[in-house]
Amino acid sequence: MGLEKARKKKRNKMKKRFFYRTAVLIILVGAVVFALVANLNQDKEIYRAGDYAPDFELTQINKYNEEESIRLSDLQGKGVMLNFWGTFCPPCEAEMPYMESLYPEYADDIEIVAVNLDSSELVIHRFIDKHDLTFPVVHDKNRDVLDLYKVKPLPSTFFIDAEGMIVDKVEGELTLERLEEHFQAIQP
Repeated sequence: MGLEKARKKKRNKMKKRFFYRTAVLIILVGAVVFALVANLNQDKEIYRAGDYAPDFELTQINKYNEEESIRLSDLQGKGVMLNFWGTFCPPCEAEMPYMESLYPEYADDIEIVAVNLDSSELVIHRFIDKHDLTFPVVHDKNRDVLDLYKVKPLPSTFFIDAEGMIVDKVEGELTLERLEEHFQAIQP
């Protein structure tokens, strides 16, 4: 009987040891997975203030201009407001009149490039007509530029100086006052 009790005690001890080792292993694996996910998410925003803005080329679709390509590198020497937006986004629509009101005043020194992410050009043209937008609107049909800049929320705006360096990135709607402050910061 004593031998049976000793074996049972030994089995219980081994089960406890196995349980604790498994628990520690699960915690370690969880910590490693968490660290990897945290690092991957941190790298999603590749371009920040102080980085050079990556070059791209998209087709301008404004009613005021024939279809022509806009290449970011061709705008060097001017400040650039690179605004990612969609017609389906109420905050995007709310900031468009501010952009339009400042454009004539700053057009010699600053170019607004509004990167639209809608699937239909007809919807974009109706929006442009509704708001009488005169600054360049380009269509990122395949969302290549969106992916290049790792943009998540809309609207998102990059303010780029005359040398092509990102001065600031703003996620969310801009007020007229904040927009003008940013324009003054990137004006050559």
